[in-house]
Amino acid sequence: MNISLDLFFENLEKEKIAELFKDALPWEPLKLLKTYLLDIVPELPKDIPIGTPIPESLFLTSEGEVIPLKELEIYEEEYYFKGEKIRGALLKAGAILTGKKIFFEKDVIVEPFSLISPPAYFSQETQIRHGSYIRGSIYTGKKAVIGHTTEVKNSIFFSSAKASHFAYVGDSILGSNVNLGAGTKLANLKFSKTIITLVINNETIDTGLKKFGAILGDCCQTGCNSVLQPGTLLGKKSYVYPGKVCGPGYFLPGTKLK
Repeated sequence: MNISLDLFFENLEKEKIAELFKDALPWEPLKLLKTYLLDIVPELPKDIPIGTPIPESLFLTSEGEVIPLKELEIYEEEYYFKGEKIRGALLKAGAILTGKKIFFEKDVIVEPFSLISPPAYFSQETQIRHGSYIRGSIYTGKKAVIGHTTEVKNSIFFSSAKASHFAYVGDSILGSNVNLGAGTKLANLKFSKTIITLVINNETIDTGLKKFGAILGDCCQTGCNSVLQPGTLLGKKSYVYPGKVCGPGYFLPGTKLK
């Protein structure tokens, strides 16, 4: 069965993680994500506290230097150390990192009381907001948002994908410019805990995954409190209306689920 990635993603080649999708069915990168991240993610500097709340806000420079935020000067949202402009990630006091295989590109912000487990790779300008729960095996593209009290695991966020408000994203892929409305849940496990299968064009496909949430193509949007059942595939530019329970199965690009 050949399901073209073009039905979901228009600029896949621009993502650092694009090689995982080569010659793959859309959900297969989820099987490889953890191993891939463990290979490419360097360890955090030794000065970053592990397993305990960060006691004071820290600035992690692009060169790997750790500087207390209080030692920096901030002017028009730019950071300066000893008179020189620097770039890096901001880790605010109260955030918890549970392991060292976590990488932050420049301009990433980690807000207080978020918890991040490895492996994880956060691209430039990703926002990890207050109280988020990141359970490992996470990749984000540029300007992604993991929002307040949002829980994510084994998932891929392409550039500008947003789960901004108390969402659950389990074993899922969000294309670029996806926006999940507040309270959206991407369920990833059937009651029976059996392998998730898909029926597409009257053909039954065994995904090989017991845990598989959803794939949302570029520019998909979900309304508040919507639920996507395990094994839901939305073609690009599709919409799920507020409160809707949809799936499983494949929906063509541009579908509106009311």
